Amino acid sequence: MTNTEPGAARKAPARKAAPKRKTAPAEAPEAALSAPAPTEFEVRNPATGELAGTVPIDSADEVAAKVRELRLYQPEWEAIGPEGRKEWLLKLQDWLIDNTDRLADVLQSETGKARVDSLIDPAFSIDLTGYYARRAAKFLADEHPSPHSPLARVKTLTTVFRPYPVVGVITPWNFPLAMPVIDVIPALAAGAAVILKPSEVTPLSAMELARGWREIGAPPVFAVVTGAGETGAAVVNNVDYVQFTGSTPTGRRIAAACVERMIPYSLELGGKDPAIVLADADLDRAAYGIAFGGMFNAGQVCISVERVYVEAPVYEEFLKKLTAAVKEVRQGVDGREPKYDMGALANESQAQIVQKHVEQAIESGARVLTGGKRTGVGTLFEPTVLADVDHTMTCMTEETFGPTLPVMKVADEAEAVRLANDSIYGLSASVWSGDKARAERVARQLNAGAVNINDVFSNMFSFALPMGGWGLSGVGARWGGPNGVRKYCRQQAITKPLLPTQTKEMLWFPYSPAKLVFAMTAMRAAGARGLRRLGVQDVYKTITGGK
Repeated sequence: MTNTEPGAARKAPARKAAPKRKTAPAEAPEAALSAPAPTEFEVRNPATGELAGTVPIDSADEVAAKVRELRLYQPEWEAIGPEGRKEWLLKLQDWLIDNTDRLADVLQSETGKARVDSLIDPAFSIDLTGYYARRAAKFLADEHPSPHSPLARVKTLTTVFRPYPVVGVITPWNFPLAMPVIDVIPALAAGAAVILKPSEVTPLSAMELARGWREIGAPPVFAVVTGAGETGAAVVNNVDYVQFTGSTPTGRRIAAACVERMIPYSLELGGKDPAIVLADADLDRAAYGIAFGGMFNAGQVCISVERVYVEAPVYEEFLKKLTAAVKEVRQGVDGREPKYDMGALANESQAQIVQKHVEQAIESGARVLTGGKRTGVGTLFEPTVLADVDHTMTCMTEETFGPTLPVMKVADEAEAVRLANDSIYGLSASVWSGDKARAERVARQLNAGAVNINDVFSNMFSFALPMGGWGLSGVGARWGGPNGVRKYCRQQAITKPLLPTQTKEMLWFPYSPAKLVFAMTAMRAAGARGLRRLGVQDVYKTITGGK
């Protein structure tokens, strides 16, 4: 899940995260120049402007110190094994369940989400924590691959999964609790220590997660640091593996820094996810599904439906049904009562991006069928449907990350596929058709890491599947069953003699032509094909120089 301007690498808007400075009055500029740097910043609700809390700004030195401390405790965490770690992770799961209401309160206070959306983060976190806690032992068990040839059967082959000592996780603001859990839990299950840097726009939920880890009495192998770009850069500069979720520009910089340090990384970046509605689709289901896919969390999901292609014969009918479905979305700012479906955008910067994309589309000839403007309350933007759009418009080519659904008419399936693939992104997509075989055929032509048929987001709740983007949507993937924890591990190969050993192996010094002929002939016989397997004379000539 990504955002256009991730908190991991930029300063939050002033009204959202204004630093509390200890400075002299503004009329003394020379004193202000010598004032100390801010040590904490405020977090405000984007819908109401209310103060949600304050958090410290961790310096690069403080981040480095926390990583050093994590390194001290990580070996013991690894040593207790996946079954030992399972007990702590299940205790955390219990804590998440017991504190769901409080977590939703905190999350709602820093995001301006509707209550239902705020409850999704804890529920998702509970589910994923249980999945990896209970399966890590199986996923991390040693593997014993079969030797590739009869000659290799004199050894027992073993692949061991050893964790990277410290994993750095940098997360965006759209799901302040679920996004950290998505990567922190698998890394901890793998045996790594984890340092988490949440977006400075929404750091409070991550702080709650750290509080829960402390309250259950777990080993000190999980820490949270808060701040903006400098803090995130310090994480990248000190850890052994980086998992980043955020914008493509920031992901590029992180990748370059990781390459310079020769450490591995995984990036989930931007998306511009298409939905294709074929003429034989159940239009009612497609309309409601795409409305949900575009408006969920105010459109602030990496796998939000951001553009829709509809075959010409059903274009107008689908537009009517989609518009009606979007008009049913209840938007507003609420407390604990779940009376709204959609809340605010995370910050003013994001609201301006959405507004710009809509205004540019209108100027270029798009029709607004519903919504199209800000409500006048905080960062709320109306659920919006745009018709008659094309690929000259930013709403169809750039990541919007807001509650808009631009819909384009296409002549046929082939044009829909071509336009859906006409993007620098490739994170997710959906295909809607009454013919499942046809839908799958279309899905296999799309350049996207995941495709949902007659549904949206379903891959997001299927931890056995990999979730990763193609193109500028990222590098690597999360989840995928065993790979979800193994990605945080170094693979170690171990060979062990299966038979009694001799003082000297056949191919050790000094070389013996007769033994080399035997060994190389056996290798050729095991690996080559046809008569070439039997070229003993050729091998002998090669070894003896043709004599």
